[in-house]
Amino acid sequence: MTNFLSGLLRLKRGPWEMLATILIGLGVFMLMQPFALWLYTYSFIVTLVGTVMFIVVSHFKD
Repeated sequence: MTNFLSGLLRLKRGPWEMLATILIGLGVFMLMQPFALWLYTYSFIVTLVGTVMFIVVSHFKD
């Protein structure tokens, strides 16, 4: 866990890509769940933020 946090602070590609991938997955889950309307409402925004974040952090150094 400390390696993950230090990677985030040092702007390493790996931890930020993992965080962006988790956001994309969370957004897709929010889109497909049938329980809460507010999750469905924000699913597109979460997926969009994760996708843009992934594009940006793919240019970070390893």
